[in-house]
Amino acid sequence: MSYTPADAAFAAALSPLLPQGVLCPPEPRFLEEPRGRYTGQVGLLAKPSSVEQVSVLVQAANAARVPVVPYGGGTGLVGGQVKPDGVAPLLISLERVGQIRAVYPEENVLVAEAGAILAEGQEAALAQRRLFPLSLAAEGSARIGGNLSTNAGGVNVLRDGNARDLCLGLEAVLPTGEIWNGLTRLRKDNAGYDLRNLLVGAEGTLGIITAAALKLAPIPAQQGVAVFVVPSPEAAIALLALARDHLGEAISAFELLHRQGLEFLAEHLPQLRQPFDVAPEWAVLIDLGLARGQDPVAALADLFEAAVDAGLAEDGVIAQFETQAQALWAAREQIPEANRLVGSIASHDVSVPISAIPEFIHRGREAIAGLVAGDMRINCFGHLGDGNLHYNVFPAKGRSRHDYESLRGAVQQAVHDLVDDLDGSFSAEHGVGRMKVADLQRYGDPVKLAAMRAIKQALDPKGIMNQGVIFPQVDGEE
Repeated sequence: MSYTPADAAFAAALSPLLPQGVLCPPEPRFLEEPRGRYTGQVGLLAKPSSVEQVSVLVQAANAARVPVVPYGGGTGLVGGQVKPDGVAPLLISLERVGQIRAVYPEENVLVAEAGAILAEGQEAALAQRRLFPLSLAAEGSARIGGNLSTNAGGVNVLRDGNARDLCLGLEAVLPTGEIWNGLTRLRKDNAGYDLRNLLVGAEGTLGIITAAALKLAPIPAQQGVAVFVVPSPEAAIALLALARDHLGEAISAFELLHRQGLEFLAEHLPQLRQPFDVAPEWAVLIDLGLARGQDPVAALADLFEAAVDAGLAEDGVIAQFETQAQALWAAREQIPEANRLVGSIASHDVSVPISAIPEFIHRGREAIAGLVAGDMRINCFGHLGDGNLHYNVFPAKGRSRHDYESLRGAVQQAVHDLVDDLDGSFSAEHGVGRMKVADLQRYGDPVKLAAMRAIKQALDPKGIMNQGVIFPQVDGEE
C-alpha cells in the first residue's frame, strides 16, 4: 500500500477546510523525544482547537492516504510520538484541545479534553474538593490524551489503578474521521463492545482521543508518608503484606528504592535532601490516605514497630509535617531525573508477579554481570505494590552510555527474556511505541497478536494511524 506525504499539495487542499492558524510550520520540539533515541519528521503540523477540526484533518488524511501521528505532551518514553522514517506524516498536536469541560463533584467525575495537562486536571479536581489520582513524574507537561493513549500508571496504581481504570468514557476521532461520542459518565454500561478500552492503551493506532470522562475520588482527610529501610526485596514484599493487614486500602503507594538511585541523587542533585545520611541498600516509601479522625503518624509508627518485630525493617523516617512528606516524595520523584543525568545504557519498564520480584532482581543482576562483569551499575526501583519495576542499567562511573552502545540490545533482551520466563510483561506502563515493537512480536501471544491485527485492519484499513507504533512498518511506508 502506498502513502502520500503531508506535503505542500496536501496543505493546499486542507487550508480551505480549516480556520487560519490550524496548519503550522514544523517546530523542532515535535521532532524530539525524551530519551533521544529517535528524531522525528513532520511533513505538516496541525494544531486544531476542537474535535470537529481534528475530524476534518483525519478525514482528509484518510482520503489521501497521508500518515497521521497524534501528539500529546511529548513525554512518552518509547518513541510513539515521533515518526523517524517512511513517508512524512501529518502531525496533529492536541495542545489547543485542552479545556476542562466540567467537574461533577457529586458524581466524582471530571470531563477534560485530551490536550489538558495532567496537573491542570488535578487542580480542577482539587478546586472542587476532589482528587484526580493519576500521578506521575511528568504530570506538569504530560497531557491527558497521551496518558490515556499509553494507559499511564504512576505512583497510585496500587489503590486507584492505571489510566484505563480511571476512564469512564471517551470522545474520539476514528481513522475515517468520524467522531465517536462515547463521553459517558456512567459506571455501568454493558451495551456491547467497549470501544473505550480499545482506544485506551492503543497509542494512537486506532484513533485520536479528544476528550475523556474521568473518575475522581474524595481527598483523604489525613495523609502520611514514611520511608522504611528493609533488609532485602523479600522483606519489602513481606512488609507490603503486613502493611495491608494493618492499613487495608489506605495504602496509596508502596515504592521500592535502591541504594544506586539514592547515590545518583547525591551525585547529580546534591541539593536534594535525602532521608538518610548513608544510602541504605533497600528501602520502601509508603504513602497513606486515611479518613477523618485517624492519625497517619501513629498508624505508620505502629506499622514500623510491627515491622521491626518481624525483622522486616531496620530504620525509618516518618514525616511529621507536610514539608517533610514532600521532601520524602521528592527523593523518589527525582530519581528519573538523576537517571537521565547519568545516562542509561538500557532502561526497562517491566512488571512481574509481586512474589517473583526477588528472583527477578537476583537473576537480573547475574544476567547483566554475565555480559560485562562488574562494569555496569543497576538501579532497580519503582512501584513494588503493583509489581512494576524500572530496571535501568548504567555505565561504570566515569564512563558514558555510548561506550556500551554495542551491548544495549543484548542487555535489553537479557532483561526481557527473564521477565518473560517469570510470566511478566516487558511493558508495564510506558507502552510499546516504536522502541518495543520487536519485543511484542517476540514475546506476544500469537493469538492475541492476530486479534490485534484484525482490530487494526477493521478500524484503520488504510493503515494511516501512527505507523510503526505497536505494529511493524507496513509495506509502502519505506
